This record gives sequence, C-alpha cells and structure tokens, in this order.
Amino acid sequence: MINWFPGHMNKTLKQMQGDSKLCDCFIYVLDARCPTSCINPEFLKVVKGKPIIYVLNKADLVNTTDINNFKAYFNNLGSECVSLNATVSGNSKIIISTINKIFKDRLTANAQKNVNFITRAMVLGVPNSGKSTIVNNLCNKARAVTGNKAGVTRNKQWVRVTENIEIMDTPGVLLPNFDDEEKAYNLAIVGSVKDEVLNLVEVAYKLIDRLNKHVLSSKYNVDIDNNTPYNAVLEKIGKKRGCIIKGGEIDLERAAKTLLTDFRSGKIGKICFEKI
Repeated sequence: MINWFPGHMNKTLKQMQGDSKLCDCFIYVLDARCPTSCINPEFLKVVKGKPIIYVLNKADLVNTTDINNFKAYFNNLGSECVSLNATVSGNSKIIISTINKIFKDRLTANAQKNVNFITRAMVLGVPNSGKSTIVNNLCNKARAVTGNKAGVTRNKQWVRVTENIEIMDTPGVLLPNFDDEEKAYNLAIVGSVKDEVLNLVEVAYKLIDRLNKHVLSSKYNVDIDNNTPYNAVLEKIGKKRGCIIKGGEIDLERAAKTLLTDFRSGKIGKICFEKI
C-alpha cells in the first residue's frame, strides 16, 4: 500500500483547522482525472459545513461527458462545481463569479450600507492538483510558488484577487492512511504522491491496467492487446522509446517514467479513471 504523509502535512492540517474560522467558503481543487480519489475526509474538520466550490481542474485532460457527470454529482451534494484548465490565463474567473453568486445577498446588503464586504476563501486539495496555479491565475500573476510535482507549496499565503475577495493558498494534504488501494494508485499516477517514494514500475503497471490497450498500441506503435502482460507492455514501450541499458536490456524504471510523463501531460488522450 502507498503511504506518504510527511510531518509538514500533519502540521498543515492542524493549522488549516485553526485558520478555517477566518474563511467564509472553500475552493476545493480536484484533479478531473480522478475527482473522488482527491476527496480527503480530513478536510471535513476544516470545512465545518461552510460553502464549498469544487473545482475540476485539468479539465482539458478529460472528455466533456465525464466532466458534466461530475459537475452534476457535486451539484447534487448541494455544492457549486466548476471545471477549468488553470494553465490558461483568465480561466479561473469563473471561481470569482461563483463566490459572488454564493454571497450575492450579503454583498447587496453591504453595498446598500456602503460597506465593502470581504469574502475570504481557503484553497484546499491534494498535492499537485493545481491549487497554486489557480491562485496565480486569479491574481493574473505568479504570487504563489508552483511546480509540476507534489509538495511545492509549504506555507499558507493570503492573496487579494479582487476588491472583495481574498484567498488563502495552502499546501497539498493527503490522507494520513489510504484504505482504498485503487484511489491511492490513482493519486500516484496523476502525480499527487512524490515519485521518489513510489515504485514507479508498479505504478506504471497500474496505469496500464486502467488504459485502453488499443490506444496504447496506437500511441506507441507497438503490438499489444488486452492479453499482453503488463511487464511486456512496458518493455515494448521502453524499447520503442529507447529506454535501453547496457546489454540491450530494457530500463523498466525509465520506461515507467516515460509512460507516466506521457499520461500526465495528456499525450495519451483524454482519460478519467472514475465514472459517476
């Protein structure tokens, strides 16, 4: 089983619980390729019944039908849900309009009293879900540190995004213990768990299991089908991509990194591991 819950995550979770009293709502960022795997039950202690805006980020890597199904799912839970690709400038404005929609009555009442009501929102999510990229997008400049790997943001950061909205960016937090192996591997595959603590070959096998073998065969121009063993699939991909070591053997770890990188960047296609 995968387990990665370093000390800073435990410290962050406790800090978030304390800071939540300063917040009016929460922006819950999910990787659109595995939204329910990104749900951390520990965040219930942070949210405490306040409004949640679920953000299906990296929506460009998932087909429209799956996105719409998940939007309907979260809407049925009584929450707002939006989808976007936070790497595209201006895409995060839908979050601002959604926050203003939630607090419309209070904003109107305060405007009539000539009072500027500041809405404060905390950004939640697992590592590498795109939280800081969304904050930067909202600010229209890189005020928060980002990176395409897990565990980049380590400290809370408050940023003003409009006249009446402030957002706190927070470090990504995983579950202290994974009790669902499939969800744990989903998060490992999309990059929410540090590659350095994983057996990448095993993670690649899990990815192969989730992918359409005909798509893989076409993508890498290799002869594989549903009966081809995972190690043989990875060996064929590794050979095709030049992952060869002395003696002509296939470097399986390098092949695994190649396959995972191709998937994470969307080169293998629009894929969602979960269905609603």
